[in-house]
Amino acid sequence: MTNQIPIVDYLVLGNPPHLRAHGCDACDALYLDRRNACARCSGRDFSSRKLSNSGRVRAFTVVHRAAPSIPTPYTSVVVDLDGGGAVKANLLDTTEPAEITPDLRVELTTFVVGTDDDGTEAVGFGYCRQRGRS
Repeated sequence: MTNQIPIVDYLVLGNPPHLRAHGCDACDALYLDRRNACARCSGRDFSSRKLSNSGRVRAFTVVHRAAPSIPTPYTSVVVDLDGGGAVKANLLDTTEPAEITPDLRVELTTFVVGTDDDGTEAVGFGYCRQRGRS
């Protein structure tokens, strides 16, 4: 079996893969990065929370210019996750604005970003349109 590592700390490569956030125990605010205190209520106690793999696109942009090593165009989205939380990622299956509607349903997917000399794969995540749901 190939050794894989997530490209970000909040991606869990389980079955199925999912995102994990730090949730404030006092007010339920969610953060993908480590926190010493909650930005909403100043609480200092956090618990790990599994986030939903599905959600709706809140905002998007199709990027046409990037650093020379970044292929364009690509679609950058903000996804409001079912059950709470939001994440910025790429929409992987379209760059056509006419195909991206307000509240478009999407679901998490993972992909290999690169492989090092030892064969370890770095795994990233993005979202694809859900089929058969509105």
